[in-house]
Amino acid sequence: MSFTSNPLADKFEQQFKNQLIRGTRLLDRGKVTEALPLLESAYRLKPEHFETMVNLGGAYIMLGRYKLAVPVLEKASELYPLEPQVWINLGAAYLGNPILASDEQQRNALASFNRAARLDPYAHNIEYNIGLIHRDRGEVDLALQAFERALRINPDDPDARRLIEKLRS
Repeated sequence: MSFTSNPLADKFEQQFKNQLIRGTRLLDRGKVTEALPLLESAYRLKPEHFETMVNLGGAYIMLGRYKLAVPVLEKASELYPLEPQVWINLGAAYLGNPILASDEQQRNALASFNRAARLDPYAHNIEYNIGLIHRDRGEVDLALQAFERALRINPDDPDARRLIEKLRS
């Protein structure tokens, strides 16, 4: 049996990989503005690729473009419902700017973060984010519970410890 290469498909695949790798490297180095067009290009080439969706959504979030992140990450949550990072990013996209977040945005973010916490019960940053939202909502008992869970997961977290002390006083 002979397998022949499809030059067009090979070129497409190479272009996709180059865009994704370059965009991801720039994103990792904090060069989000430079990474964005590469990740958008990779997304156009393969809109259902996990890493592309998560990285593009994350780039939009880092740039404060939450409304652009939401549809990408909602699609990722449908395709990859067992991936905690999808739900973490989606929670951040739903929340947007925490200072300006509406009740609905907070509730959507909490639902996503809680889903992520069920999928990865050892990620203390999820519990920490849940605690911040509850604190902002004035739900002190729920905030304390979340910060205490974060501290049980990572006993060296000074921020969770500080917020627990502040909320108790």
